[in-house]
Amino acid sequence: MKNTFFYLIILTLVITSCIENKQIQQDKDCDTSYLDFSGSEDQFTGGIKMIPITTPKGTFNVWTKRVGNNPKMKVLLLHGGPGGTHEFFECFDGYLPKEGIEYIYYDQLDSYYSDKPNDSTLWTTEHFVEEVEQVRKALNLNKDNFYLYGQSWGGILAMEYALKYQDNIKGLVISNMMASIPAYEKYAAEVLGPLLPPEVYKDIKDMEANNDFENPKYAELVTNYYYTEHILRMPLNEWPESINRAFSHLNPKIYIFMQGHSEFGITGNATLKGWDVSDRLKTLTIPTLVIGAKHDTMDPKYMEWMSNEVQNGRFLLTSGSHLSQYDGQKTFFNGLIKFIKDVDKGSF
Repeated sequence: MKNTFFYLIILTLVITSCIENKQIQQDKDCDTSYLDFSGSEDQFTGGIKMIPITTPKGTFNVWTKRVGNNPKMKVLLLHGGPGGTHEFFECFDGYLPKEGIEYIYYDQLDSYYSDKPNDSTLWTTEHFVEEVEQVRKALNLNKDNFYLYGQSWGGILAMEYALKYQDNIKGLVISNMMASIPAYEKYAAEVLGPLLPPEVYKDIKDMEANNDFENPKYAELVTNYYYTEHILRMPLNEWPESINRAFSHLNPKIYIFMQGHSEFGITGNATLKGWDVSDRLKTLTIPTLVIGAKHDTMDPKYMEWMSNEVQNGRFLLTSGSHLSQYDGQKTFFNGLIKFIKDVDKGSF
């Protein structure tokens, strides 16, 4: 009886010790510092920081929100549009925190969460490059930690920024954007347009030729036949709430001023017409990831060429479309995370 009681005590002690050791290991594995905002100036706002931007037309505030803490890996996200919002990237919450990568949402001037001076003299790539530079300084981003990610119009902005300020960047990501608007227009006209049902494409082009963009049929055809194939390859009723919210918050004034009405190229006198930096890519020496997608509005073969044109590039191809962070999600995030960590380890 005494022996049985003795063995029970020993067994209890062993089990207790195992539980305690397991808890210690779990505590060790759980890095609480990633989401610890203690002592930071943005703790009160949960990571949100309104950053003053100096322009020739006055000082205006842009909205940013930091997620996580990592002194070596900080990703500034440049949204598309122009006039889009950070909401296109909300799925990043499902992947980057687990990897300990810090990232910063950011709405450019005249986008939904930022100030809206509604002054078209500020709607230039030159202005937005300097805006990014002011945001970088305000967030203490530098060549030891600063990853710049740009998608669609944000990719144009990321390229323009890097061509002027690459010494500030640790790693560059160009996602779903070609380095030449004329090449994009050629791809849309020769490849994407003819993929549509002939009668649909004819109706779209006829309405564009007549500048009939306010015709409800134009939006209906483009949305149902083009967006669901090349913007986000899901039935419209399955589109994520964040994407629908982002589109509802799009600023049409700046979008039309810079891009125009059409998804098949730049229309009218939109300011991005003729934009082309393809012959300057070879001057980029920083680690660069170019993300293309099989069904994108942008030519994936051209984007692969871009990755070889820069001096230190890598190409990632997803099976998705323009918003491949959703419809090519696993490949997208695996490749993005690997790039960031490879650059950080110096093994890129």
